[in-house]
Amino acid sequence: MKHVVFDVSSIVALLVDSEKNEDIKRLLDLDKQDVSCWISAGSLPSIQYIFLRTIEENGGSQQEGVRTFQELFTALLNRVSILSNLGFRQNELIAKARDLEGAQIALAADQLHGEKIIVTDDPSFDTLGLIESKTALEAMAWLGCQDKNTQIPFVDLAGQQDALRPQLEKGIFTVLKHGKYILGPEVQEFEGVLSDYVGVENAIGVASGTDALLAVLMAWGVGPGDAVFTTPFTFIATSEVISLLGATPVFVDIDPRTYNIDPDKLALAVQAVKANDPTIYPLPRFTGCEALQPKAVIPVDLFGLPADYDPIMKIAEQNKLFVLEDAAQGLGGVYKNHKSGSFGHAAATSFFPAKPLGCYGDGGAVMTNDQGLADEIRSIRVHGKGKDKYDNVRVGLNARLHTVQAAFLLAKFGVFSQEVAGRQRVAEKYSEILKGCAALTVPFVPDFVQSAWAQYTLYYQNDRVITQGALQASNIPSAVYYGRSLHLQPVYKGLGYEKGDLPVSEISSEHVLSLPMSPNLSDAALDHIISGVLDAVED
Repeated sequence: MKHVVFDVSSIVALLVDSEKNEDIKRLLDLDKQDVSCWISAGSLPSIQYIFLRTIEENGGSQQEGVRTFQELFTALLNRVSILSNLGFRQNELIAKARDLEGAQIALAADQLHGEKIIVTDDPSFDTLGLIESKTALEAMAWLGCQDKNTQIPFVDLAGQQDALRPQLEKGIFTVLKHGKYILGPEVQEFEGVLSDYVGVENAIGVASGTDALLAVLMAWGVGPGDAVFTTPFTFIATSEVISLLGATPVFVDIDPRTYNIDPDKLALAVQAVKANDPTIYPLPRFTGCEALQPKAVIPVDLFGLPADYDPIMKIAEQNKLFVLEDAAQGLGGVYKNHKSGSFGHAAATSFFPAKPLGCYGDGGAVMTNDQGLADEIRSIRVHGKGKDKYDNVRVGLNARLHTVQAAFLLAKFGVFSQEVAGRQRVAEKYSEILKGCAALTVPFVPDFVQSAWAQYTLYYQNDRVITQGALQASNIPSAVYYGRSLHLQPVYKGLGYEKGDLPVSEISSEHVLSLPMSPNLSDAALDHIISGVLDAVED
């Protein structure tokens, strides 16, 4: 993301006579996804004062000037964002600046992530040495070239933050003002927004995606002797919560096309546990496993692609199993016209910063149509409270969603649908070109499913390590999700699984590689990534 911050004189010149200041107008009229235009909040009084003075000097009345300013400035606000000042840095400004106004703009601009410049015609403009200043004409040249040596972020949180900075800062200041820092009004507002979006009766904000999973299993009474079926091809949080409650994770291999839990193999695994017969399907091997009783299933919407819920729910119904949808990567996805987060008896999601809908810290939510379960989750998240937090009716957790994180989520939810569409645009361009490469397999999405594209993951036929190194040499980041299947992780050595038990997951772990995925990836950046991938494969 590139940022253009305008000084006072540039904005006044534009407002007074846009025809004579064509370069500034062109800058503001640019329609580029990777360029943001700003004016500092501290500049606003000066802009108005100088504009009105200029109108009066040219024979206009103050009343006329105020009316004209309001009209022009309102139109300007459709093209720029207001950049707030940081009060805690004012001492730095006063101590170093030879020009207070210029230094104040520079300090405000220094908050922004990515590349940035200040547009000014004043060669003595004081930027405190923090930021380069350019004329409007120089700024156009600066924006016109794509620097291939610039590191592309794997997930562009900084660019997203800059685009939403006014809303994010408003949320912070609102929370600071009312002082309800945990489970404050923004939490309840966000829960309502989320439940409406997903299409469920209840959304309960909690402290993390892991807490969301754990709280549901606690409410269902999962514990020692219970078998909980899940995928080995995911982050450990999914199975970790099973183990924390003393239950046993029973891993079920994945579909080689979707990387999600394979319903046919799930049916075999449930049958094998019931019969205590590992010849039907590979099971844990430890003393006592013969007494396991099937209790629940945790499918995962991996990489943003919803699992195949119709057959999963049929298997669960036949075997009286609870189904907990792990939608940590899934929000924004759709399965047969229903949104991720609405499947199973309950769903859990994560708002970890890199998720499709993420906060700036940890956060999570439980979603369900079961009112009794929802009430129990609300109790569990506050130490098992009854009528108040000092009336403890069950063992619970300290798993409350912080209000400022809910404020962030509300701000980000305002653009969530656009971001899901942006992710779709990026994924479509990746697949359109890369599907023709024989050394790669692009992601598979069934006709009745829409992915949220939490990650864009390729299957590499050749050496992934060499490919990753070649990409890094071209300043293209990549990541491996997941380099070792859960059933072979050291922590689960005691379960007795062996290499070869779940072959699809094991092979996938050795061959997958994920590319940068952000909704605001520019076409130039996408072209650079795709060229780098093809070059790396050919080499």
